[in-house]
This record gives sequence, structure tokens and C-alpha cells, in this order.
Amino acid sequence: MTGRIFLKIIAAVFCLLLVSLITVDFLTGKVAQDAYIQNMVDQLAGKGRILALAQADPLSLDRGRARRFAEAAGGRVTVVRSDGKVMVDSEADASGMENHRTPSRPELLKAFDGKVGFITRHSATIGIDFLYVAVPVRGGAIRIAVPTSEIDSQVRGVRAKILTGAAIAFLPAILIAALVSRWISGRLARIMAHAEELARGNFRARLPAAGGAEFAELARKLNDTAVEMEKTVAQLQREQAELEHVERIRKDFVINVSHELRTPLASIQGYTETLIDGALHDPHNNMRFLAIIRHNAERLARITEDLLTLSRIEQHRQKFEFQPHSVRGLLKNALDIIRPIAEKRNLKLHLAGAEESQNFEAWCDSEAVSQILSNLLDNAIKYTPAGGRIEVGAKRAGEYVELYVRDTGIGIPAEDLPRLFERFYRVDKARSRELGGTGLGLSIVKHLAAAHGAVVRVESRPNEGSTFYFTLPLEESLLPEERLHLEFTAS
Repeated sequence: MTGRIFLKIIAAVFCLLLVSLITVDFLTGKVAQDAYIQNMVDQLAGKGRILALAQADPLSLDRGRARRFAEAAGGRVTVVRSDGKVMVDSEADASGMENHRTPSRPELLKAFDGKVGFITRHSATIGIDFLYVAVPVRGGAIRIAVPTSEIDSQVRGVRAKILTGAAIAFLPAILIAALVSRWISGRLARIMAHAEELARGNFRARLPAAGGAEFAELARKLNDTAVEMEKTVAQLQREQAELEHVERIRKDFVINVSHELRTPLASIQGYTETLIDGALHDPHNNMRFLAIIRHNAERLARITEDLLTLSRIEQHRQKFEFQPHSVRGLLKNALDIIRPIAEKRNLKLHLAGAEESQNFEAWCDSEAVSQILSNLLDNAIKYTPAGGRIEVGAKRAGEYVELYVRDTGIGIPAEDLPRLFERFYRVDKARSRELGGTGLGLSIVKHLAAAHGAVVRVESRPNEGSTFYFTLPLEESLLPEERLHLEFTAS
């Protein structure tokens, strides 16, 4: 690749130098010819004047003297009267020559007007090209003509010398061009190789910013482009991963909903058909079957309500009214709501001591916080054996207050903690269904807490109980402007 680029650059430089050499030859040849002709005109005009001064009556010059003067002048001498009649010619018989006062001989017409005239043209008499120079004399003009072959010979000599000098001068230029071409081709080859790396998708490749200012700037631009493309590709990969994740969640959600609804529906359908088939009149089983049907209908209602709640929250259609509320009041109200159920299961409820943080007011939606605490307390009651203890409390955490629900229940294995807040995820599926859980409670907790900009976390060990934490802001300015996705930590 480098060799091809080098040869192309050298060929381009050589063509440029060749065109320059041809241009120099044309211009210098033209200038040399014009200069030499003007010099010859001046010389011949001077000789013509000398002849005019040496001859008392130039028009009476005889042919013999004309020949001798022509030999001395190195050309052909013609004496013409002002009316155009040729009086004498050193090369031809004047008596047979045509009248020379014609437009085809402008040099004589100019001389007849008292000025020096000259022209280069083909001689019809001799048959070769001549330079004609005519000077005015009394009563006519003297014209001296020399062959242009001598002029051409002199001009060719001048051109040859100029071309030789120019060619010698171009040799260092060619050498310098070769060195520059080698350097440029090397830089271009590296740039092309870098471009090929980018084309193959290697956006981590970087081009050293070395060389001239232009190449360094180009390298920086290409590197900036590679960085932007790398960021774009990474962003696209992240978005693709998110889309795949969302698609997996959607499929899992459909499967889970179908599975969750299928069990109570199948139970309702089965027991209804049993009643229709005659069990309705069986006093030993009809009420039991109806109770089972009602239990499954209530479970369907809870699942439906939880799904609608979750949908409203995720689609930002859930309306929140953020106001300052007493933290202790929120905790006490939650305990009062759940107390009858806890007492029925022989569980002790405890509101942690009147810590200073519980006397603060947190900015929140009281209904949403009540639902969060209710769901957490409901889970604690379900998974805490009779005689156990459930405690709620709060503590200051910087600009937030952290509320918690702690139980002495069966605990949660470490491998289940990362997925605990997923929809329909259950640690003990059989027991959860037996206790009437929908598998959506903690997912609702997650989204309601996120609406407050809260961080939710859980600490748990099997057979040692669990503690769920979530935060509420103490200042209105800390509330999120948008609904945030929940991030929770498990330990």
C-alpha cells in the first residue's frame, strides 16, 4: 500500500515538473526569439544607416557595390524608390522585380514614412524565410534581409542551455519530492490502516498524533470519531441489552400472570362444576366448596388489584400528593391497621423507642407510604411463626429518614435476595400461595418507594429474620422531579 501511494505521488510530482519544464521552454524560447530578433533589427538598421551615409545618392547604388555591402552586412540588400520601384538588389535582377510598394511588404511602407520597419516572412524570390529590416533614405528605403535560420539556430542554443539548467535544478526538487512522498505515503498508509480498523469495528484503535500539523489534526479528528463511534456502539449495545431485558421481563410477566391466574380459575371452575353436578345438595361439602371458590375469587381480585396498581405506578398514572407527615404517625398508623391480624397469629408488634428521628416530618404521599408499610408488615406476619416479634422504627440518615420493618421470621436465603423485588418472585412458592400472597407486594413496594426517590434494601439470614429498609426525604427539594427506577441493595 505504501509503495503504491509513493509511486503515485512521485508520478504526480514528475508530471508537474515536466509540465513546468515545457512551460519554461515555451516561454524562454519565445522571449529569446523576440530578444534576438530585436537585436538583429537594431544591428541591421544600423548597417542600413551606415550604407545610406556612405553613399551620396543611395538610390544610384550599383549592383556590384550592393553585393559587397550585402557580404559585409551578412544579408541581402535591396534599394527601393519611394514609389515602390526596385532600384538595385544584391541577389536578383532589379529590372524584373515587381513593384514593392504593396501591403504585403509593410516594412517598406513604414520606411517610406520615415521609420524603421521590420518583419519576418517567406521570400517568394529566394524561397526561404527572411527577417526584413527597412530604413528610410532620401527618396526611398534600403532594406536588408537575413535568413531566419541563423536566428533559429541561436534561439535553439539558448533554449538548450536554459533547459539543461532547469533540468539540473529540478534534480534536487525530485529528490526532495521523493523524501516528502515517502513521508506522506507512510502517514497516509497509517491513516488508511486505521480507517480499515474502524471499518472492521475496532473502535478502540487509536492513531498516533504525529507528523505535520495537518496530519496531527487529522489523527485527532479520526481518534475523536473513533471515541464517539465507540460510545455510540456501547450505547446501542446497552439499549439492545435493555430491550432484550424488557422483552424477557414481558415474556416472564405474561407467563407468570397466566400461571397465577390459571390456578385459582381452575379451582373455581372445578369446584363450580362439582357443585353443579350435585354437590350443591351435599350438606357435608357444599359450604366447604363455596368457601374454596370464594377464597380463589378473592385471590383473583387481589392479583388484579395489585396488577392495576403496579401498572398505574409504572405508567406514571398514579397520582401522588406529597406533604410533610410525622414519621412516628406513619409508623403508628401502619401498626394499628395490621394489629388485629398480628394478634390473631399471636405475634408481638413493637414501635421502636421515641427516637429523635421519629419526631421529624418527612415529605411523602401518606397513602403510598401506608401501602409500603402494609405490604412489608403483611409479609412479616406471613413468614414469622407464632410467638414471634415484628418491630417498626426509623432513624436519621443524613437528609433522609430511614424507616424499617424487622421480623424474627424464617429469613431469606442469600441467593434469593437479588430477585426479591421482581414480579411474582417467591422464595417459597408453595407456602406463599397457601398464605394467599400474589407475589406482587414487594414489586409494588419497590415502585412506590422509587416515586419518593427512595433507596430500598433488605438484610436477612435464614432462621434469623429479615429487615426491610426504605428512605424518605426530609426536605421537599429532595423529592424526584421524575419517577425514578429503583435500585436496591441486598446484604
